[in-house]
Amino acid sequence: MDAGVDGTLIRLYSTAGASSSLASDAHRALVFPRVLAAGFIVGAEHGEGALRVGNTSRVYYRTTTASFGLLAGAQSKALILMFMTEDSLRSFQQSKGWTAGVDGSVAVIGVGANGRLNTNTARAPVIAFVLTNAGLMANLSLEGTKISKLGI
Repeated sequence: MDAGVDGTLIRLYSTAGASSSLASDAHRALVFPRVLAAGFIVGAEHGEGALRVGNTSRVYYRTTTASFGLLAGAQSKALILMFMTEDSLRSFQQSKGWTAGVDGSVAVIGVGANGRLNTNTARAPVIAFVLTNAGLMANLSLEGTKISKLGI
């Protein structure tokens, strides 16, 4: 899993150059290298990742999401959450199961046509990047994404 985390961060930094600066400002980064999503009417997502302290994985987590609506198919993506404030990190670490949009607001970072990051979004306490095979994904909601600690 650690190799996947390393590869995901390298890919993020090459896709959105300013993301490495944000990562160095973040208190911690939680990286899910492979989140699989599939469904037909009812959908689900699942992935495992690591909370990074510098370049070292310290604690491992799982993410799950359920969704309902007009959906069909499957995809894989990478999810990177950066905790930009000490309060947001502490809230995450003290929870027994953290849910985006309930236990903490998550701002998904978008990249403009000029390749620059949306700096207003980058000021949020928790920011997220979503990578697909096509590159950085924007305008995606992470509401209801549940993250819990793995017993590793």
